[in-house]
Amino acid sequence: MTDSDPFDEIIEAETDRDPDLAVIEAGSRTLRTQGTGAPQADVPGRPEDPALDKALREVEADLATRWGETKLEPSVSRIAALMDVLGDPQRSYPSIHITGTNGKTSTARMIEALLGAFELRTGRYTSPHVQSITERISLDGAPISAERFIETYNDIKPYIDMVDAQQEFRLSFFEVLTGMAYAAFADAPVDVAVVEVGMGGSWDATNVIDADVAVVTPIDLDHTDRLGGTTGEIATEKAGIIKQDATVILAQQPVDAAQVLLKKAVEVDATVAREGLEFGVVSRSVAVGGQLVNLRGLGGEYEEIYLPLHGPYQAHNAAVALAAVEAFFGVGAQRPDPLAIDTVRKAFASVTSPGRLEVVRRSPTVVLDAAHNPAGARATAEAVAEAFDFSRLIGVVGASGDKNVRGLLEAFEPMFAEVVVTQNSSHRAMDVDELAGIAVEVFGDERVQVEPRLPDALEAAITLAEEDGEFAGGGVLVTGSVITVGEARLLLGRG
Repeated sequence: MTDSDPFDEIIEAETDRDPDLAVIEAGSRTLRTQGTGAPQADVPGRPEDPALDKALREVEADLATRWGETKLEPSVSRIAALMDVLGDPQRSYPSIHITGTNGKTSTARMIEALLGAFELRTGRYTSPHVQSITERISLDGAPISAERFIETYNDIKPYIDMVDAQQEFRLSFFEVLTGMAYAAFADAPVDVAVVEVGMGGSWDATNVIDADVAVVTPIDLDHTDRLGGTTGEIATEKAGIIKQDATVILAQQPVDAAQVLLKKAVEVDATVAREGLEFGVVSRSVAVGGQLVNLRGLGGEYEEIYLPLHGPYQAHNAAVALAAVEAFFGVGAQRPDPLAIDTVRKAFASVTSPGRLEVVRRSPTVVLDAAHNPAGARATAEAVAEAFDFSRLIGVVGASGDKNVRGLLEAFEPMFAEVVVTQNSSHRAMDVDELAGIAVEVFGDERVQVEPRLPDALEAAITLAEEDGEFAGGGVLVTGSVITVGEARLLLGRG
């Protein structure tokens, strides 16, 4: 590495910012792991215009002065106050609300694609972002422009200041972004909003909407210090998005979580559709670049759907997304006919999910996946084993300190020949020496390599994957955190 490495300069400049704003804009000039192919359109980079980039940085810096997404005060009073002074923009369009532990963003993207294919104008709000903060707010299937992001912030800033002055605590980073999303959707205007919770449900900032359709992806143990120590306790919080007379789409759940969710649905007279009963995956087979699935929806069967995403869990996400859109259109209730199959096929074939089993390099193959808890890691491990024929897989892991890192590493232990542990730029990142200590306990000393800097970790992993020759089938999986994946994606030339 050179003495004046721009990656070092960027990291140094970002140390005081909120972890979800610490976007790494450039990779090492000497890193020989440059990816191939054009950047993905749904993951924008920094604005090329210097004045626009400066204006966006000013907004990011202002947002960074607020509570980050890991500091919470369980209440919707502040966001409700902001919505009130804005004229309740979130009530000007119908919405589909998504909670759960894993699979929320991929499911949201599938729902968005389906609604768009049926010629509805969509707004999508998801978190966290992979590379750019503007990814969080999408219109018509694409992140809003930097210009629009800045305009939206400036438009509601006086109202944010008004609410800040009236509340015990200022609006948080996530609350302000939520307000921006709801205002942007109303201004567009959108026909329907697809909204992913940030954490939990009842007191999540997004929960000032009364969604016609509530979606609950699989619940597992994550954020246990805030949501509860069992899946049933976590489900109690997530059930808060189920509103009076809504339709609830339930992915397969642990028994205690299902009981809690069904009880809440009964209390509010909601209609329930359960994966494995009212809808589900009929069959699936591996295909080039993804999989071919047959789904049973609320209105009948949908056959030969190509999904350009890997893994059994993505097929289940697709079934959930399809049922949610059917419910939105009244299929199975007001109307007996299924959705147009050709439109459904076209929608699913267009789906992307950056940072979710995303191939960003070949020879050797480098795959990025944002798994950050044991359940997500197990799903990723299963999908990698099915979709890729690696003879030797090297892991690059950079995790957050507030996660069950041991459980995550144990999920990957059977498939990683060796693991390179590293540290991303976030102040939430687990110290690399602490991570290495856990990794040695799980993998053994001989299978663990420590590289504190992500560029060096990528270089080391690719070197290890190439040890048996160019055509030996070695690969690299970068995982452990959305931030690690986002930074690796930029280093590998994506974005």
